[in-house]
Amino acid sequence: MPDGAHTVQGEQAGLTLAALVRELAPGTSWSQARDLCRGGRVWVNGEAAADPARRLAGGERVEVRSAAPRSPASSELIVHLDADVAVVRKPAGILTVPFERDDRDTLLALARVAIRRMDSARKSEPNPTLRAVQRLDKDTSGLVVFARSIKAQRHLQEQLAGHTVLRRYLAIAHGKVENGTHESLLIPDRGDGLRGSWKGRGSPPATAKQAVTYVRMEKRLRGATLAECELETGRQHQIRIHLAEAGHPLVGETVYIRDYRGPFLPAPRPMLHAAVLGFLHPRGEKPMEFEDPAPGDFTEVLERLKP
Repeated sequence: MPDGAHTVQGEQAGLTLAALVRELAPGTSWSQARDLCRGGRVWVNGEAAADPARRLAGGERVEVRSAAPRSPASSELIVHLDADVAVVRKPAGILTVPFERDDRDTLLALARVAIRRMDSARKSEPNPTLRAVQRLDKDTSGLVVFARSIKAQRHLQEQLAGHTVLRRYLAIAHGKVENGTHESLLIPDRGDGLRGSWKGRGSPPATAKQAVTYVRMEKRLRGATLAECELETGRQHQIRIHLAEAGHPLVGETVYIRDYRGPFLPAPRPMLHAAVLGFLHPRGEKPMEFEDPAPGDFTEVLERLKP
């Protein structure tokens, strides 16, 4: 989708923002146009415009901005590296591991290349072996640990299964998020094709998995809250689902918003960042903890929403 400002012409005056986006990007569906608006990708007169139903006036300048992820340098990617584990900083916009056979620009692939370069610079025996232990959503940024041997992988997986790995996230969510514990059984399909909490009667389905999220309010923002979310379990989309079901979808969320009726604040992606990661090292069980500051797109939204 091309960048560049478009001036609303006379015959376009009165169109909704989503309708104009479809004109500017032929082939865009209505749902895609609405998601672009809510995702902070559409700007009017130099400001992000999140309301796809906004009516435009003649002479207004509209931009649809691209969100292509930038490939990080090796020094930006690798946070910690030893013979057993690699702690890696994941940018938003890339998969952690391949989802389909043709997926190549993943965090796993980028980290392997970075480790090869580091080994070459140190003139050490190249060993780019990495084994997945955990995953982050494509649009979530932050810290991920990979194992460098089968033994290390099993050790870390046992810690995850025992809920002893520290995983603390920063989230910007709509509304006034309060301190609390969110506990539910997550199922792959809540009835509308989306993951969600099981709310039926009787025995839960075999696919239901316990999910526990601890939430703490960090800062009140204009129409939103900066919150810290700590995982006890690590189910797919867990934080996004729990906050949305509590009436506070992430700013930038475009999936789990079915029941939200408030105004949408624009953001280029769901505002979720894996800021703290802690575990016992597989060799000797020394406690290790890493912290990663929020990236630029997260801090820009945070600054924009400050009271």
